[in-house]
Amino acid sequence: MVTKPLNNSMPPEIDESWWTALLAEEDKFNHTGLKEKARSEEARDHVRESVKKTTKVSEIDWQMVQEIFEKDQVITLDITGYNRGGLLVGGSGLHGFVPVSHLLEINCLTEEGEKEMILSSYIGRRIAFKVIECNPERGRVVLSERAALAESGKRNLLFDEIYPAKRVCGIVTNITEFGVFVDLGGVEGLIHVSELSWGRVRHPAEVVKVGETVQAYVLQVDQDRSRIALSIKRLIPNPWESAEERYHPGQVVEAVITSIVQFGAFARLEEGLDGLIHASECAREGPLDGGAEGLYEGQVVQVRILNVNAARQRLGLSLNLVG
Repeated sequence: MVTKPLNNSMPPEIDESWWTALLAEEDKFNHTGLKEKARSEEARDHVRESVKKTTKVSEIDWQMVQEIFEKDQVITLDITGYNRGGLLVGGSGLHGFVPVSHLLEINCLTEEGEKEMILSSYIGRRIAFKVIECNPERGRVVLSERAALAESGKRNLLFDEIYPAKRVCGIVTNITEFGVFVDLGGVEGLIHVSELSWGRVRHPAEVVKVGETVQAYVLQVDQDRSRIALSIKRLIPNPWESAEERYHPGQVVEAVITSIVQFGAFARLEEGLDGLIHASECAREGPLDGGAEGLYEGQVVQVRILNVNAARQRLGLSLNLVG
């Protein structure tokens, strides 16, 4: 039995631009518009031939592909080519693309040189996949090797149980610069980097690790496109909503240096609440344009609050404790 949330608060609307940003890395290497320069003549010829095969949408049996997608079936296909974005696969009546993020042998720790070697090793093999997107209008068929680990039909059962505003638990399967993939037991959810923390995140790997079990808040469910948008930060109150009530200009508080940048340093007052110490405010005795020399990540410091702008999520800090 599925229990709906008792409160009336619903997650924010997620439009297509959110997904465009999240999937930009994969779309860049979409087989229908591949323009990248291959690193060698052999690789370039490989890509050209693969693109020729996969862009002949008339060769795709869309009715068959749609049925495979709707039934969440596991199918076995030949690897026909690759590019930096993933694999090109084919079979009778089906040609498609497998993004790097949906391959079992590649994760966020894989070096670029090693990644290309792994991709090339797939050529000529037959691998089990699931169709995770079927779009005849765009001539787009996207598949996943990782999704095929779940039994056929599992995805459809999970979609019946997942809804916006629900709290879910899953395992981090991959991390990219733009977000995190989480396996919910047979279907993957995506956490955009902006939904990892209310504070500043330089890279998702700073927040979660591959293989880690995490709880997340469901933002949006799109069963037709097998998309689930998740958030970690929405499991906790937004600290910015009460920041102006709790922090005031002139107040001296403890903070932790989280990163050093060319124009100063960022410091965290509490989880999700990061402020900027401008280079001109890094000197402890008075204004001095000496940069953040002497500061390091993880350092605990006393800072003076210069200004708080909750609406823009801006917090100005100073190491000079005398106003």
